[in-house]
Amino acid sequence: MRVGSFDIDAAIQNYVRREHGVAIGERTAEEIKIQIGSADPVGDERSADIRGRDLVSGLPKTIRLTAEEVRFAIDEPVASMVLSVKRCLSKAPPELAQDFLARGMYLVGGGGMLRGLAERIARETSVPVRMSPQPLEAVVLGAGHCIENYQALRGMFMGSHR
Repeated sequence: MRVGSFDIDAAIQNYVRREHGVAIGERTAEEIKIQIGSADPVGDERSADIRGRDLVSGLPKTIRLTAEEVRFAIDEPVASMVLSVKRCLSKAPPELAQDFLARGMYLVGGGGMLRGLAERIARETSVPVRMSPQPLEAVVLGAGHCIENYQALRGMFMGSHR
């Protein structure tokens, strides 16, 4: 399932447009996500003043968004991400499922940096979830590892012949 950080940003933009009548850009939506966005309630619930263009007057307007509003706005893409993880876990062979329960899973990429996402996935899957020490570089580092060790790992790739 292809759901990630850009979908979360778009959900914030749509929410602000629909509920507050204000248009905001992608960068503003991303800043909101980083400042006060979360997938699950977190200890420091904050709010933020957001500037955008009033859709009725066309003039600049400032609104205040709460962390709870942002969580509501992004719930659909976050729920899709969690569902994708659940589907993946349900299709895992028993040996791999045992590894997940023992070692947990790691979140990678920018979308994985959303506050509360690890806690929500852990709560809904009963699998420990940790953040990668290098979330933004993890995917490319893993791809590089696969390329460097292709002969040893080729059985993992779809369509490969053993």
